Formats: sequence, structure tokens, C-alpha cells
Amino acid sequence: MTNTILLSREGGESLSDQIVRSVAARIDDRVLRAGTRMPSIRQFASNHGVSPFTVVGAYDKLVARGYLESRRGAGFFIRDRAPLQAPQPVATPAPPDNTHSLDVVWLVRNMFRAAPHQYMPGTGVLPADWLDGVAIGNALRAISRQHSSILLNYGVPQGYLPLRQHLQTKLAELEIGATPEQIVTTAGVTQALDMVAREFTRPGDTVFVDDPAWFLMFGSFAALGARVIGIPRLADGPDIAQLAELAAIHKPKLYVINSVLHNPSSTSLSAAKAFQILRIAEEHGITIVEDDIYCDLHPGSSVQPATRMAALDQLKRVIYLGGFSKTMAANLRVGFIATSEEMALRLADRKMLQTLTTSDIGERVVHKVLSEGSYRKHTERMRARLDSLRSRTVRQLEKTGMRIASAPPAGMFVWVDAGRDTNVLTEKAMAHGLLLAPGSLFSPSQLPSSYMRLNIAALQAPEIWRFLQRELG
Repeated sequence: MTNTILLSREGGESLSDQIVRSVAARIDDRVLRAGTRMPSIRQFASNHGVSPFTVVGAYDKLVARGYLESRRGAGFFIRDRAPLQAPQPVATPAPPDNTHSLDVVWLVRNMFRAAPHQYMPGTGVLPADWLDGVAIGNALRAISRQHSSILLNYGVPQGYLPLRQHLQTKLAELEIGATPEQIVTTAGVTQALDMVAREFTRPGDTVFVDDPAWFLMFGSFAALGARVIGIPRLADGPDIAQLAELAAIHKPKLYVINSVLHNPSSTSLSAAKAFQILRIAEEHGITIVEDDIYCDLHPGSSVQPATRMAALDQLKRVIYLGGFSKTMAANLRVGFIATSEEMALRLADRKMLQTLTTSDIGERVVHKVLSEGSYRKHTERMRARLDSLRSRTVRQLEKTGMRIASAPPAGMFVWVDAGRDTNVLTEKAMAHGLLLAPGSLFSPSQLPSSYMRLNIAALQAPEIWRFLQRELG
């Protein structure tokens, strides 16, 4: 092993488990190859300042999990983890793949790796201990005490009615008029985007997205045969001149945009830009898909400017998406679409043909939490906690040599310029068990970038700062 693993004695994870996690990650990502001999127990212990007993425990766990094999008298070696297969017809062998590429699948797969949140500054969620697990647990227990039929039967395709009624009130606070008949629940915003894209696009159609933007939708739209084109995103919204020019050329069916707390920059759309976007959409027949998943992380327009196009348009040309995975519980997977009543019926039918219904239990839990009244205080605590970290974290990032063109006033993300290829930086970080999110993944072009997205809530461990200082300082 050519690189030392960063170990922390400050967190709750044992040194042995940290070694297991870091070595397993290197093997999974092919940083360490099958057949490579691991350092001896004494050598590893000496290099990392731990006891031999700690290394023995880690190596034994890695053997048990299939990562290493013990050869008597020779030491520990990395095991070939290729899955066993039935005999196949003989074919010309392909050359070995000695590279591993950083792509969207790579990032998402590593986000779901069972690693402590403090070692994942590239993640897109808040730490679990920031969320209100007590409220979720209480809601689950309350629902389980109701009649058992609600746990056993399907829900309805359009979604749990009391939740949709509560969402009507929530949207009214944002000055968006929507009746329960105009709302369809979904399995998060991911399913909502997929449903809308399938409804509006056919192979060969064009979809506009911000550049940079949330990366997962690029592959989803491309899989439908759509051409995905990025519109440069500025601090107050898209580059309007580019939007107008490209709209005239490509006549896109959809333009997907974060108006408030844009991912990855946490910037928000200005009112002037919002009016200009709607004018261009009207001129070229574009449907705007407004993804507002970070809505509850914004303090409100009375504190900071926040313009939502759905409020200006009242769901005529704008389809509004929201959800609770970022602020309540990612595992609930409850989102929603607000649109015209006619379109809501069409999308509910599409949802029914795809998945029948979404989880009625999850929707009941979300409704219970929202209706109990504690959710508003919970989101206020989250915003205050982010506010207490943001300015200090930005200053620390700048001290490492990074540049931040527009420091966000709210939200969990900062979009930083590291001054070098962040794909390379990400590979180095992963070798130390740290997950970064390189800027190349946030652009439809996927070209190398000096930018990367950092989550300030997951950017507090000293190991991360030591790595950034060493590589960039």
C-alpha cells in the first residue's frame, strides 16, 4: 500500500473498522489490485501508529468479507472478487480493464457506501443526527396502532389525500395555488422527474438543464433518448442570452431548473431572471420543470429573496416538484408534483402503469410529521446549524487556496474552484477513504473541471482539512 490511511481517534468508529472501511474502498475502486500483498501486521501497525491487535482484527474482518485471503507463511493478499459464474462458451478474452472512471454511477454508488458521513464531503444529504428521528419514530408508531388494513392495502395512484390537502396549504404559503386534485405524490423528486420526462419527451427531443446541475437526471434523460443540453448557470440564474439563443435553435420540450438553492451552488434565481425565463418559454413552447427539493432549507422570501416561477406562472407552463428527503428522511422517499389538474390526472395514470402506487405508509408518516407542528421548528434548527458553519467553512476553504465566486447565504452546498482537475483530486481523496464530488459530474458534457461541490455539514472532520491542505495548500 503506497498511501497511508487517515485514522481518527475522535469519532465513534473504531480504528479497526476505519481500516476495514478504507482498505475495502480501495479494493472496490481498484486502487489495490487482486494478488497484491498487504503490509505485514507489524509493518501496518508501525506505519499507522496502531497496535498489532487492531490490525489483526481489521485483517480478519477483511478476510471474512472476502477482500483478503491469508496464505500460511506468506501473509495477507488481496483476493480476486470477481463473482463466480457458470461455465461459459470459450470466447476471445478481452484485455483487462486496468482503469476506473469517475462517473455519475461511481459517485452515487460511493454515496451509498456504509461510511461515516464526516468522511463524505461530496454527499448530497445532511448527517442523520441532524434529522428528527424521534418525530419519524413517533409517527410510525402512531400509524402502526391504527387499523391493520392501512398497512396491508394499496394506496391510491394520486397519493394519500390528507397529505395532498396539507401540501395545498404548504404551497399556498409559497404563493402557489394548487388544489389536492393538482398534486400527485411520487417516490421522491427522482421519480417525479422521470415521470414528467416520459410524459413530455420522445427519442430525439431536447431537454435543457442548468450547467452545472444535479447529475442524476442527465443519464435518466439520455436513457429515454433525449438530447441533454446545459445552460450556463450564473449567480442569479441562467445565462439568459445563451438560453434565448439555444431555445431558438433546439426548441426544447423541457427546461429543468432549481430556482431556489440551486444544486450544486446554493444560489437562487432573481425575479428579473424568472420573468425572462417565462417569456422565452412562452415564445418557444417550453415547459418549465421547477425542482424545489431544497425549499425548506431556505429561510423564506421575507428574510432572503426567493422567486419561484410556479408562483409567477400559477402552474400553467411550470410544473413544480418538491419533497422531504433532504429535511425529513431520505429513506421515506416521499415527493410530489404540482401541475394543472388535467396533467395531474395524466401523470397519476402514468404512475399507476409504472408502479401502481407509491408507499401509502411513507406518505402517512410524512403527513403525521407535518401535521404535528414540530417540522417547522426542526427546519429552523437545521437552517441555524448550517448558518453557524457556513462563513467559517468558507473562510477555511479559501485558506486552502480554493476560490468561491459566490458564497451562498443559505443551503448545505458550496461550489468551489480548486484550481486543478478535481477528478484527480477525487481519486486521491478516495484512496484515503474520503468522498468528493468533482465538477465534471455536474455538467452534461462530463468534461474535466476545476470545480467541485462540497457539503458544509460533512466538511468538519480534521482528516478532510488535512487532506485539502496537503493537496491544495
